[in-house]
Amino acid sequence: AWNGRVNAMMAMNADDARRTADELDAAAARGEWAGLLHGMTLAIKDNIDTAGIETTRGSQFFKGRVPNADSPVVSRLKRAGAVIVGKATLHEVAFGVRSHNAVIGQCRNPYDTAYIPGGSSGGSGVVVATGMADAALGTDTGGSVRIPAAINGITGLRPTLGRVSNGGCLPVSDLHDTIGPMARSAMDVARLFAVMAGYDDADPTSRDRPLENFLPTMAAGIAGMRIGVPRAYYYDDLAPETATAVEAALKALEKLGATLVDVELAGAEAMQGEATVIIFCDAAHLHAERMREPDKWGAQTIERLRLADDFTGRDYARAMRAREQWMRTLKRTFDAVDMLAMPTLPQLTPAIDDDRSLFEATRRVAANTYPGAFGALPGLSVPCGASGSGLPIGLLLEGPWWDEPRLLRAGHAYQQVTDWHRRRPALG
Repeated sequence: AWNGRVNAMMAMNADDARRTADELDAAAARGEWAGLLHGMTLAIKDNIDTAGIETTRGSQFFKGRVPNADSPVVSRLKRAGAVIVGKATLHEVAFGVRSHNAVIGQCRNPYDTAYIPGGSSGGSGVVVATGMADAALGTDTGGSVRIPAAINGITGLRPTLGRVSNGGCLPVSDLHDTIGPMARSAMDVARLFAVMAGYDDADPTSRDRPLENFLPTMAAGIAGMRIGVPRAYYYDDLAPETATAVEAALKALEKLGATLVDVELAGAEAMQGEATVIIFCDAAHLHAERMREPDKWGAQTIERLRLADDFTGRDYARAMRAREQWMRTLKRTFDAVDMLAMPTLPQLTPAIDDDRSLFEATRRVAANTYPGAFGALPGLSVPCGASGSGLPIGLLLEGPWWDEPRLLRAGHAYQQVTDWHRRRPALG
């Protein structure tokens, strides 16, 4: 009923999903439990490999490609009882915020189809918002899980870089990319994350960092937590409705027992630009041969990729040094506070017919999400309001490396006293 309006699914896995669901129902009738995700329906972003299901990466270069094996993360989800319903659309090769590709075209916002769904994991955000699946996987380079989560009114987690295997996934930048879970609630995101996290020796980006059994503490609340509010840069030039929604969310966190602390993140305003150098160079390196065939690309994507031609090796080295200094700044900040809170997007959701270039549109939408990704931080976006026209607004919580459980606990506490995550778009 929904997909004809929003164009969010690249491929369906209907027969296998029904068969798996029947098997899980039969197991439940026998008193057997498949795991944390028993019966949860999932859509997988189409740059993540799924055995026997076409995985196009939103590109004409990979159309018709059917992997022989699941990515390690998909294998973990299946073993925990998840039901894979199909592949969610994305911006072409995960390189843009509009979620448009040459294989199936434009994905649309379910709250108003004249607006973008965010990206690059726009399809993943839409399938959860509409109920086409209980949850989805996205990937996040500079905001591609958190942005569509905010725009579609759901919850999305970018894990610490290296916490989740990136095996079997086409990246944009190995220095930035991570697979992340998306669902309506922080509790469901936590269940997904608990299953997904783990070391993968075959993935050079993976880190052997054990994850404690944190799910029993999800309801412990946030009394006594210190939440940093970086007013400079992150709160600049906010849409009035965004400012109102985020301030209300901060007050709710304070009422739950957290202490709000104004913090300054020196240099934050330069980090998106520095991250752009590395991300664009990494992407252009990955697609160097394919860029020789411009006719197979969407015009806006190849235009954005070619911006890497303006950067030099010296620019890349400078950006790496800036990253090192930025991570030191973040470390000092998290010595003083437990997490940061800010708007996920400074402005309201852009329209599809916005005439800005893909570079400029993505730059503006991702202004608050790029710096955290540049520092390899975990980040959780939770819905915290809506514009006058009903488009969702998100609050972004960022924490120190490997501290996803505390972010998820804070998101869950907030969702116990608010109902923004329960809102659904209307199927008119």
